[in-house]
Amino acid sequence: MRLHDIVPQAAVIAPVPPGDRDDVIAQLLDTLIAAGVGTPDLRDTLLSRVLERERKLSTGFGRGVAVPHAKHPGIDRLGAAVAVSHRGVDFSSPDKQPVYIVFLLLSPEGRPEDHLRAMEAIFKHLSKDSFRRVLRQCQNPGEVWTVLLDADGQSLV
Repeated sequence: MRLHDIVPQAAVIAPVPPGDRDDVIAQLLDTLIAAGVGTPDLRDTLLSRVLERERKLSTGFGRGVAVPHAKHPGIDRLGAAVAVSHRGVDFSSPDKQPVYIVFLLLSPEGRPEDHLRAMEAIFKHLSKDSFRRVLRQCQNPGEVWTVLLDADGQSLV
């Protein structure tokens, strides 16, 4: 699974406007819904589901990245949105450092294999210093999209 298959081009925010974790997640969710992943009537339910997951256990895993995610039966296709923050966002990550790159993943509840494959694809790239470094330098959505395409082509690694 490739990043550009998971992330619609319209679901990229760079730079994300200042805000806290919940604000960033809401902005990413709104972007995904606008891109056709999920419907507006599911917005509040999806937001509650993602934020509840964050309250139980942070999806910030260190090194400046977080991957909040949710599965829902009303989601008919998998999709992710990406935000790049230049200020950093507190996700209560284990390393106590701010998060600069956030991928929000929404998945159909009945397709756990697809969810796992998407998470693997996202984490495969986020685990690479070069990918994180280049992504953090992006100033606009077009630059982020180019980085995602390049990562899929393996030219960054």
